[in-house]
Amino acid sequence: MPRMLDVSDDVRAEIGDEEAERLLAGENAPGGYDCTSCRTPGDSEQERTSTVLFIGEETAVLAFAHAGCLPSQVVKVTEEQLQGAVRSITADAGAGQPGQAGYAGYAGQADQPGQTPGAAAPEQAVLGVTSGLVLIAGELHPALVVEPTAPIARPGATGVGDDFLPLLIEQGFMPLTAIETVPAVLHGWSVLLAMGRLHAVLQPGPSGGSPVAWWQAHQPLQVTEGWRTAANKHQQVLLFAAPVGSIGRQPREDLLRDALDRAAAEGKLVGAALPLAGT
Repeated sequence: MPRMLDVSDDVRAEIGDEEAERLLAGENAPGGYDCTSCRTPGDSEQERTSTVLFIGEETAVLAFAHAGCLPSQVVKVTEEQLQGAVRSITADAGAGQPGQAGYAGYAGQADQPGQTPGAAAPEQAVLGVTSGLVLIAGELHPALVVEPTAPIARPGATGVGDDFLPLLIEQGFMPLTAIETVPAVLHGWSVLLAMGRLHAVLQPGPSGGSPVAWWQAHQPLQVTEGWRTAANKHQQVLLFAAPVGSIGRQPREDLLRDALDRAAAEGKLVGAALPLAGT
């Protein structure tokens, strides 16, 4: 039976027209599956389903998601992270029904290397990432707060200044003096939530190609049920960024909000709303 599958041009280019047509005809696609984003069951015979292709250096994994959770897309990851996902999927398949597919990902630690935005040859910086819910105009929004562990210099710079915020502003993030309204959507960037865990912050690929990871974690990064529910409701995540020493590690969401408000008042905060999945 034909499946209600969405196969993007990027996915089709990677798997080939013949394999794409077999999927659409239902030959190689599952009926029931576990959504790689929200982790709830899906049925490609009854509802629109996205094909999501995770590609490592030598391995590729095709996963399935509700079309309302993720669009069909290609996501590039490291081979080590993808092999971990394959092991997780194999373990899940052993406990589940034949034909189920899911992606158990490459998400993880709070501090991981991230690319310095705007760099022609990106340098590596250690970015601290904290998740939390932020109250704006009476409604809770899922947020990520990014703060480097050291000043970020512009590539090629010889001084000791911190260019973290200017580099982000050049990418479209907006300076914030207060958190009273939801920041504008920054198209081309996105937050990847798969198997109910945070995997990466994606930025536009070179020359308009597939999205690449700006920040990517190596082990599963848990988010709360409330955070995940809010993300699925709004279909976007707010990302706030501040220079080193502006936010710190806050043990509670109210303290995190206080730190964000202080950073904004001091002119040390930028933000944007990122779609829940890349385009």
